[in-house]
Amino acid sequence: MLWVRGFDTPFSEFNPWANLLRLEDEMNRVLSGFTFPSVSEFPPVNIWGNEHEAVVTAEIPGIDPKDIEISITGRTLVLSGNREPETIKEDETFHRKERWYGKFTKSIELPFSVDSEKVEAKFSRGILTIKLPRAEADKPKKITVKST
Repeated sequence: MLWVRGFDTPFSEFNPWANLLRLEDEMNRVLSGFTFPSVSEFPPVNIWGNEHEAVVTAEIPGIDPKDIEISITGRTLVLSGNREPETIKEDETFHRKERWYGKFTKSIELPFSVDSEKVEAKFSRGILTIKLPRAEADKPKKITVKST
């Protein structure tokens, strides 16, 4: 006989898998508080662009903009920083703790070389927006065909 998760019958107390399924659910609930995104997954980013520039947006709520470092080497953008843990009063305890904290570093390969002197970065409402203008030497050049 095949037992299906969530399928209740008058004989469900005799289901040999029911206790294992309840144990699995409980372990998942307990352990979910200890899983954090890896530093390579944080922060989540979107990247788009055109032939003149690329734009990167990153979600980094709860971080002071002064604690964000941005560097560019060739075609690689590196974001790094630190999010401090929330502090609670001495007589308080956490009931649930899902928000990630700690140091992070994320390297992003860009579609072209960037003019690092013209890069702009703005931070608003937890979203970091970086405008990355394409380096002149990397822009496509139009070649005029001469007739003879």
